[in-house]
Amino acid sequence: MSIMTHHGGFLGAVTASALMIAHASEAQAEALTVTDIAGRQVTFTDLPDKIVLGEGRMMYSIAPLTTGNPFEKIVGWKDDLILYDPDAFRKYETAFPEDTARLINFGNPYAGDFSVEAVLEAETDLLLLDVGNLFKAEETGLIEKMESAGVNVAFVDFRRNATENTVPSLLMMGRILGEEKRAAEFIDFYIGQMRKVTNIVDQIPADERPLVAIENAAGWQTDFCCWSFGPYNYGRFVELAGGVNYASTLANAYSVDISLEGLLEADPDHIIGTGANWQEARPEVTSVLLGYDGDPAVNATKLQALADRTGFADLRAVKEGHMHSIYHQFYNSPYHFVAVQQIAKWLHPDDFEDLDPQASFNELHDKFLPFDASGQFWATLN
Repeated sequence: MSIMTHHGGFLGAVTASALMIAHASEAQAEALTVTDIAGRQVTFTDLPDKIVLGEGRMMYSIAPLTTGNPFEKIVGWKDDLILYDPDAFRKYETAFPEDTARLINFGNPYAGDFSVEAVLEAETDLLLLDVGNLFKAEETGLIEKMESAGVNVAFVDFRRNATENTVPSLLMMGRILGEEKRAAEFIDFYIGQMRKVTNIVDQIPADERPLVAIENAAGWQTDFCCWSFGPYNYGRFVELAGGVNYASTLANAYSVDISLEGLLEADPDHIIGTGANWQEARPEVTSVLLGYDGDPAVNATKLQALADRTGFADLRAVKEGHMHSIYHQFYNSPYHFVAVQQIAKWLHPDDFEDLDPQASFNELHDKFLPFDASGQFWATLN
């Protein structure tokens, strides 16, 4: 009798739980309220199924959160992925030819070429924007125009305060996409990958942290040195990887201009330039063409040419083979844990002898992306 009662109680609890879940699912279908990265509350009557991306590179975060076709709910975007990471676009194009062909290019949401009319014609439910452009979106009246027409606007951040905002951005996107379980799995993976570095770096004394200069988009402009980052983005990646970011000593700003004279005077231990396949959109660039089609032989020549620029040959980092290049697009992606791992290996080779960033990158693709890893994503001066 007691056994029967026990089973009955168990089955009753299971049934009650199932009913609660069912009711929760119904409630969720009726309305969903999320807080975006700008701190705005955004309420959906139903999960959106027609989404416009303020940047094509938001696919870096949508793809690992999607168990099926990552373009299923995407009606269009800005064409930055096609222009500035054509290698990645070709990967998506090969995997999802029909979807990539139907995507509408809505233009830059913060410039005159953005078509509000086209967004409305597409019956868009959600416009996803980057929080770094919050002020522009407010100033131009874009948010007001969208919301008055019944289109929700939500902000994410994988660029400005990337290491702080990646997890909340992924959580929010997982809810919006109806992919909470997948988002939780990817977040667990991301945190585990970041901890491989930060748990060790926490033990490294301040006086053992080398000075690092980041050159943002090295070779994009051929007559100027240099764009860099303060304690944000790649500047923050350097700090998390156990380095002192040179530009952070100059200004607490996202973007910092550094001079060649200042660089020569600081004489950093390492120089890290970012590079990507920009040559297709801008043939004049002299950047290292990192990405899924990256060729190590071609890129070795390009990195040497950057090292041979006026003044650079005098730098200790160049003479000692501590000049590096790394994939620029890690700066706007939840895959930045790969950059943090590789920078840590450059700065502290003994501490991170067993860390394998390429294996981490491969695992990311094997578990979460709809295509395989290929090409080259970092290089060091020979």
